Amino acid sequence: MSKKLKVGIVGIGNISDIHAQALIETKNTELVSVYSRNQKKAQNFSEKYNIQWYDNWEEFISDENLDAVSICTPNGTHLDYGKKSAEAGKHVIVEKPIEVTLERAKKLINICNENNVELAVIYQNRFLNKISNLKELLDKEKLGKLFMGDAYIKWYRSQKYYDSGAWRGTIKLDGGGVLINQAIHTIDLLQWFMGDVESIFAQTGKFIHSLEGEDNAVATLRFKNGAIGVIEASTSIQPAQPRRIEVHGERGSIIINGDDVEISIADETKDNINKENVHAVGASSPFNNFSIEPHKNQFEAIADAINNNEPPPVSGKESLKSLAIVLAIYKSAETNTVIDFDSFVEQKK
Repeated sequence: MSKKLKVGIVGIGNISDIHAQALIETKNTELVSVYSRNQKKAQNFSEKYNIQWYDNWEEFISDENLDAVSICTPNGTHLDYGKKSAEAGKHVIVEKPIEVTLERAKKLINICNENNVELAVIYQNRFLNKISNLKELLDKEKLGKLFMGDAYIKWYRSQKYYDSGAWRGTIKLDGGGVLINQAIHTIDLLQWFMGDVESIFAQTGKFIHSLEGEDNAVATLRFKNGAIGVIEASTSIQPAQPRRIEVHGERGSIIINGDDVEISIADETKDNINKENVHAVGASSPFNNFSIEPHKNQFEAIADAINNNEPPPVSGKESLKSLAIVLAIYKSAETNTVIDFDSFVEQKK
């Protein structure tokens, strides 16, 4: 049996409990420590999970028992903590998104490469069993040529939510609003299913909340395979709607609606449509009734990859795709122009 990957958590926010529970329950990982600048929070977290706590960074990162760090701090600090971790020889696991700009994200990737440590970014929705099965179905071209792919993230967050943390909805630490925080998981799935993006045109706005970023966004996309699509994202919808992804091909469709998946594929031999409905537990948000199963699956895959000296699933480079889509949407809305995706990514050195 491969050795357990010993992981310490950096930062104590909402998602840190999910990481802790998943790391404890994953067979090939072990949660060993937590670091926070807030001593009381670090102590409370350590008592909850029976682990070592630190409020001194050098003591935390110099622990020889520590193999990797799981960074759960605000988005715009991922480079800072990732850099210090990589330079100490620790593998880096980052909660999505990898960072708030492509420049900072690419810098973190380069630093990890230079220090011969692995970098993984948490996009746990890819690791829902039914979702990964859909990806396999699409890779086998069961829907034929894809021509349309859409993502709808119409959720609700109160003003109290944004006021609960000074970093929420800010450009520097959150990177923006609904797109980079709430919608990026679904955007990641859309591009994972549909393939690389060619161009984007978008509009964003602040309609309900007081924040620096956006609380509503609409974007149209053209994919390199010729397909077109739409992204609609909001934290203003009452009542909140289930996350929805639609993928349409010449031989059928896949509809993900909250926790439910509907697959419809034409049976050419019988001139009809075969329809299958499955339940994909854990595909919805927010945190209430939040399943840690996909996090467990991804942490297990990360630990296996590190033990086998292989790149982890969703690597830093892979995670750039969804971040770049979000940032290209921001650029398009700011300039009121169509953004050529490859040019946009390339110029952000």
